[in-house]
Amino acid sequence: MRTGIEVEFWVVDDRGRLCDGRDLVDAHERIDPEFVGPLLEVRTEPCETEYALRRDLQETLRAALRRADRVGKRLVPLGTPLTRADPPATGERGRLFEEIYGDGIESAKNCAGTHVHFERGNVRRQLTLLTALDPALALLSSSPYYCGRREMDSSRAHAYRTECGADFEEYCGLWSYPESVAEWERRVEDAFERFESLAADRGVPSETVREHFVAEDAVLNPVRLRECQPTVEWRAPDSTLPSQVVRLATDVGRLVEQTDSKRIELADPGREGVAADCLRVPDFGDLRDVSGEAIRWGLDAGRVRGYLDRFGFDVADYRPISGQLQGPGRLRESEARKIRLEYAERLRADVASLTAVPFDEPVERCREQYVFA
Repeated sequence: MRTGIEVEFWVVDDRGRLCDGRDLVDAHERIDPEFVGPLLEVRTEPCETEYALRRDLQETLRAALRRADRVGKRLVPLGTPLTRADPPATGERGRLFEEIYGDGIESAKNCAGTHVHFERGNVRRQLTLLTALDPALALLSSSPYYCGRREMDSSRAHAYRTECGADFEEYCGLWSYPESVAEWERRVEDAFERFESLAADRGVPSETVREHFVAEDAVLNPVRLRECQPTVEWRAPDSTLPSQVVRLATDVGRLVEQTDSKRIELADPGREGVAADCLRVPDFGDLRDVSGEAIRWGLDAGRVRGYLDRFGFDVADYRPISGQLQGPGRLRESEARKIRLEYAERLRADVASLTAVPFDEPVERCREQYVFA
């Protein structure tokens, strides 16, 4: 199964202050600006092997880091900037999001995530399984801080899903399992109609919304069905070190591959996981409980570790950054800057080790460059 990765990174200056990173975008064709200046997205081509993903991600990040070096900037692999960020939105689409969401846009401005794209197969099963794998976000949790407050193991997931305001939670939260692909697509269309209505209430006419958005652009949930690639996209995890991102994408990909041959069954708590002839997922209400513990406590929650173990994850292979950030309940900006710079250096070392090639040596470009058809 071909898999592609997108990871968002914060851009800081040599003192650890958030800064505009749009001057790094032209360092590589797979670096894209996000809707605020200090946030960039680095992506891979769809690849068939773990090594190809590592090589492709390494190539793009090396280009980004070289350009950043030349202009005195660094990239930071954390799920939030730790303290509050309020940069203006860039681009017309970003400004429209800002206008429509109002104060609820703050959470999006303070969150950086990982998105994994899987080639489509049995789409209903893929959507169901990726929903059930939501607790796996605990494997990549990378910031317990949101706007300076120590809150959750994955403060990004908590803020992104709950801090946008009641009107917008349906566009950011976890959706229940679909009855069919057609039913999922109806949900997306219905949500887009409500999005247009909310926009109109805030003075943005429907024609303007449709000029800049399609239905799938307005739905930013942890699991999305993308038409433009086309892929099934999993957006649950935080941004973090690239080696951990690739490991999780590969582990989840092995499970997603099984949806082509195995049916999905509902299971009682404690009986979820991989069986010889099926994939067992919990009732959605039980899933929400496990996901809540994953967001709040991460891998410290025994229930979360047991859940992931039954799906075949080797939890010991992961080193979530959140568990390493031991600090006060309130973080000062000076402390946040030091942490950002520390993890900018850890990112450099991680990129160098992605394929065990020293950072300064040339890397052959990934040959597995596919276009989803």
